[in-house]
Amino acid sequence: MLVLRSGLSKALASRTLAPQVCSSFATGPRQYDGTFYEFRTYYLKPSNMNAFMENLKKNIHLRTSYSELVGFWSVEFGGRMNKVFHIWKYDNFAHRAEVRKALANCKEWQEQSIIPNLARIDKQETEITYLIPWSKLEKPPKEGVYELAVFQMKPGGPALWGDAFERAINAHVNLGYTKVVGVFHTEYGELNRVHVLWWNESADSRAAGRHKSHEDPRVVAAVRESVSYLVSQQNMLLIPASFSPLK
Repeated sequence: MLVLRSGLSKALASRTLAPQVCSSFATGPRQYDGTFYEFRTYYLKPSNMNAFMENLKKNIHLRTSYSELVGFWSVEFGGRMNKVFHIWKYDNFAHRAEVRKALANCKEWQEQSIIPNLARIDKQETEITYLIPWSKLEKPPKEGVYELAVFQMKPGGPALWGDAFERAINAHVNLGYTKVVGVFHTEYGELNRVHVLWWNESADSRAAGRHKSHEDPRVVAAVRESVSYLVSQQNMLLIPASFSPLK
């Protein structure tokens, strides 16, 4: 009996210790909510930009009847021109699969928008992202412009860089230099990538806030801490489409 109890005790002890051993490999807080956001980027042929946008303006209601459009923008500055960026929200992967199947069978959507617009698109990219656990999707107070800042972080996930990154974001927001709409972490696409969607009243107010924040020692200290985990970064200035829910 003593041998059996000793063996049982060891087994129980190993079960107790197992989660602690595994937890050291975790990349951050678990994503318990299945909701995710699909980022889509379309590169358009220069001569077809206006026709593409006009077509969507007339037909986007056919698409949004199946799933939620968060926002739709054209890229004003940053990277290649004649580019559009849009975000779609899904409850889970099964929901997205159902939506894609329904859209493929929607005759109106296919004939009125997909077929004419496919010829106008030069290239497409997609990423699947989750909101970082400490972020939630915010709605700006009024119409404005958006900035999508993309940060390529060192491998390790939010467990490595999350706290420092959050402090850098909050330093800008809490001191009134800008407003954040959402902070997203890539699940499918370029891994270890974080997208921060900012809002400002205008491109000029964004520039003014950025200049002031660079002179604020509180912001500088927070940013310096987070950049030790940074590999590269890029950004784009986004102008919302007339039919975009986020203006």
